[in-house]
Amino acid sequence: MQGNVLLRPAASEDRSDFQRVAVDLLGRFMLESFDEYPCRIDNMSPGDVAVMTPVEPALGERVILYVDHVGRIEGSVERVFAGGFAVSIKASDRKREKLAAQLTWLANRHELNLPEDRRHDRMAPKNSSVNLTLEDGRTYPARILDLSLSGAALICDVRPAIGSRITLGSTSGRVVRHMEDGMAVEFARIQDRDTLLESIG
Repeated sequence: MQGNVLLRPAASEDRSDFQRVAVDLLGRFMLESFDEYPCRIDNMSPGDVAVMTPVEPALGERVILYVDHVGRIEGSVERVFAGGFAVSIKASDRKREKLAAQLTWLANRHELNLPEDRRHDRMAPKNSSVNLTLEDGRTYPARILDLSLSGAALICDVRPAIGSRITLGSTSGRVVRHMEDGMAVEFARIQDRDTLLESIG
């Protein structure tokens, strides 16, 4: 089952007012064994989250998620489906309110098609040449056309699929758009200006 997965609040909580938001976020999760795996978040609410991954945890297993633009989330597996699983989030009311605000921002950003990096000033790296490393370890030369604290536009001979994880220099991110001669990359988190310029070269 792919696409939006309908989630319900945990039975022990009266959270029928939770609103699920369709998102497309990268992240990682850790199981009780302390093993970590990459994942994609398909949709979430302040009460639950759909995790897309080929890894199948046990029902009721405790999971810790680290989600781009959201942060750390704890919960337990409430359902397993083809291609992923659903987690019931365990959080204080204050944490849920913060999560609701983050999801509202994410929903508006996707709806308006306004990438976050439009809010950050462009920078000119000293050297526009950079190495692009794919998930499988292959590395390709690339040239930076545009750089901000949250993303970059590149010219490169290879164009990984949209959503693919990449590393630009030593900065991790994912491909969010293809262009005629390259791609646009969104960093996994907002970068510090000096650290970014150093990592890019």
